Amino acid sequence: MKLILTLMFTAAMMVNAAPDGATKRKGDLGDDMPAGKSYTYKESGGKPRQLEMFFPPNHDPSKAKVPGVILFHGGGWGSGSLTAFRSTCAYFASRGLVCATADYQLTSEAKNEKMPAGGSRKRLCVTDAKSAIRWFKQHATELGIDPKRIIAGGGSAGGHISALATLNPGLNDPADPKDIDTSVVAYLWFNPAFVTPEEKDDAINVMQFVTTNLPPAIVFFGDKDHFLKGWDSAEAKWRSLGNQTLDLEIAHGVGHSFYAREPWESLTLIAADQFLVKLGLLTGETPRTPPATGEKLIPANEKYIPAIDK
Repeated sequence: MKLILTLMFTAAMMVNAAPDGATKRKGDLGDDMPAGKSYTYKESGGKPRQLEMFFPPNHDPSKAKVPGVILFHGGGWGSGSLTAFRSTCAYFASRGLVCATADYQLTSEAKNEKMPAGGSRKRLCVTDAKSAIRWFKQHATELGIDPKRIIAGGGSAGGHISALATLNPGLNDPADPKDIDTSVVAYLWFNPAFVTPEEKDDAINVMQFVTTNLPPAIVFFGDKDHFLKGWDSAEAKWRSLGNQTLDLEIAHGVGHSFYAREPWESLTLIAADQFLVKLGLLTGETPRTPPATGEKLIPANEKYIPAIDK
């Protein structure tokens, strides 16, 4: 099947490319990044769904089969845009990986409440994310990636979506190729908005899919982030089952989406880079240098002083 290529035409179009009326925060580092190559991976909700692809310099798919990264933006399951992870994708592409950031069907809370019984906007997000991962693997030859070395992740709601897309065997699009799974070898999770044990819909409750043999994951949180509590519950359950594959990094004194701005973007990229090197998915050393201002990420197994609200 031929790849469907749709290039972004102007900077104005890039800024307004958020699907379904989505909005994005101004000032985040991805705002001024050039768009990657745009591919349609499916249609859902009557609209084409896009991945933006970022390739290593001089990448030759006929000769190279490198690990692939696919990231999903946040936005509360109802907003957000592909600008969120352009900077991250461009960085890891410069380090030799083929990277994609994918959009998905976005639905407002008002429309969500009108859905029939058994439907929810979060379910739609997960189904689209599964399709994006399958498309990424299905086109591995054309893209020059190794489908057995795929890294998934995302920020906030995108972290939640990437987890369910790879851990929940259900919520599949019937049109997807059934012979391609959505398994991955590692996760990059930026303050993932994991739901609490009180979530009524088991299909989109990460806690229902916390089992043994979780692929290695690096997770970033600000210590003032209210979503940290939901993550703590999931991590505690994973560790109680014997998983030792979680690397939680804490940023002192900051809250949600801290990673989207300096100095924290550089610090999270450095830590994620070192994590992937440790797994053999990258080689060499990161070209990024820690900020001169002295901020640091603190591994959760080290002591740190919690932030104090002023």
